Amino acid sequence: MSGILRADVNEAWAHSGIVRAGGFCFLSYCVGNVGGAVEEQVNGAFDEMARRLALVGLTLDSVVQIDCLFRDVWNIPVMEKVIRERFQGRYPARKSLQTDFAHVGGPEGLAFQADAVAWCGDQR
Repeated sequence: MSGILRADVNEAWAHSGIVRAGGFCFLSYCVGNVGGAVEEQVNGAFDEMARRLALVGLTLDSVVQIDCLFRDVWNIPVMEKVIRERFQGRYPARKSLQTDFAHVGGPEGLAFQADAVAWCGDQR
């Protein structure tokens, strides 16, 4: 299909790190610092999100929606602190969910993941 761009493709996972379609970019499975403290993992996820957005010339400022997945949803205040620091008042819409991650890290492994939608309609 023309007009759809897939970047950061991982054949082993059958996964595109970022997909641009129409005026939006879709990101999934943004994780980082797996095994670290929750705050480290939240920052790592946003670092990964920023890295992928940069592949298509965008920054975190373009993010309009985030789905935040937690191993323990009671860590939402930790995420909110990081979002205040990283997005500085330009907050995306978001929802937070608790889930059991299917990840080899086990209980001490993955604690946070973010999926996002970014506006890229003005990009050429």
